[in-house]
Amino acid sequence: MRIIRHPAALEPADRGAVVAVGNFDGVHLGHQIVIARAAERAKELSAPLAVLTFEPHPYAFFHPEAPPFRLTPFRAKAQQIERLGVDLLAVLHFDAELAKISAEDFVHEQIAHGIDARHVVAGYDFHFGNRRRGTPALLEQLGKALGFGVTVVAPLQAAGGALYSSTRIRELLSAGQPRPAAALLGRSFEIEGRVERGDRRGRTIGFPTANLELGDYLRPAKGVYAIRARTEEAGAPWCDGVANLGERPTVGGKDLRLEAHLFNFDGDLYGRHLRVALVEHLRPERKFGGLAELKAQIAADAAQARAILKAEPFGAAD
Repeated sequence: MRIIRHPAALEPADRGAVVAVGNFDGVHLGHQIVIARAAERAKELSAPLAVLTFEPHPYAFFHPEAPPFRLTPFRAKAQQIERLGVDLLAVLHFDAELAKISAEDFVHEQIAHGIDARHVVAGYDFHFGNRRRGTPALLEQLGKALGFGVTVVAPLQAAGGALYSSTRIRELLSAGQPRPAAALLGRSFEIEGRVERGDRRGRTIGFPTANLELGDYLRPAKGVYAIRARTEEAGAPWCDGVANLGERPTVGGKDLRLEAHLFNFDGDLYGRHLRVALVEHLRPERKFGGLAELKAQIAADAAQARAILKAEPFGAAD
């Protein structure tokens, strides 16, 4: 998959693509259905398959004071989109200039002439242009005038009746419910990043950890999780483990971090890129009376995580 950030980077073979357009934070099952509809149309038309998205997320632009909320920062989002067989990822820089463009001009400049779309696929809730005045109905109207087709994907419900929604997934993760969040995502929620050197205290009590900063990721509920993790080298296996997401009050910690202990792994992870999938929230974070009490609780957490993961169907994306 090629990533372009300006129409000038389009190659002749990229033009006339079928384009799925949206923010796609999380690339959840609803987003995947939108992209799958675009893929079907691309196959029918023998056209390239493209995704048009925005970075930074428009919400972050309009609410710079907001806490981190991303389910998939750009790197993770691009990886998930690539796994869906997309040929081209076009990324529009969302800034003040793009925010003030009218809905009509957005379609003219970015879709019809910028990416030169042959057909556009969007979700029922896609809004665009200044003050989000552009609607799917307007997109269909402009598509007829400008010579490209439009498919609007109706709202779809997951099992149990919940709509596929990035907002709902954020709510579930913030409440410590990674399983129902995974049902909407189509995979376990992951936090990925480069392993940083911590205080190495875990080694002294028999539970060495790989430490990740959360960066732009949404902050799930603090506490201990059963996890699966893997490095991003081709063919690297997923490893079961247990992780603490929090501030480590027992040892006077202040910064929020994810500390992952991997079972049956004794390699060096420092500086390597690690994906950590949250499978189940075991308990809230709490302060213990000392390292001996903490060590005993981690052993109990690890035993609980092993039992859960042994019975849990594998759900993290490759």
